[in-house]
Amino acid sequence: MAVASGVMAGSISLVSFGFDSIIEVTSGAAVLWRMHLDQPEQREQAERVSLQIVSVCFIALAAYIVVESIKSLYEHEQPSRSITGIVLAVVSLVVMPLLSRAKQRVGKRLNSKAMRADATQTAFCTYLSAILLFGLAANWLLHWWWADSAAALAMVPLVAREGIECIREKACC
Repeated sequence: MAVASGVMAGSISLVSFGFDSIIEVTSGAAVLWRMHLDQPEQREQAERVSLQIVSVCFIALAAYIVVESIKSLYEHEQPSRSITGIVLAVVSLVVMPLLSRAKQRVGKRLNSKAMRADATQTAFCTYLSAILLFGLAANWLLHWWWADSAAALAMVPLVAREGIECIREKACC
């Protein structure tokens, strides 16, 4: 929904947020897949594959954000106002911290590093939601044509850090 809304509004930050959400779902699915495997060596292999896939997704997302944001700033592109994007950002700001805490509790009960790391990734989405909300609201309320691109660029260090941590095979996402 965020990706489609972002494409329709021409919002790089909303598209980026949507892709991050897709990566989040992929990460969560990988954690569930890993937890269902019986053999320790299967779990380790699944974790390595999952980390590689997710790291490539994060690095590609960071590159997309940089290229599109610079292009948008250079061409003075202003996205359309996106009420859907603002609603998504607000809902995410409320839901993500609650979901993160719930995942953290389950991770502690199961003594699962992967689940606790997934909880951290969910908390990370809260920061992206705040950045997204700022960019969309500044564009809409203040008519700052550059706010969306600036918000997207503010996401880059967070997204890239997640990708690098996955590459280093720390239990990100």
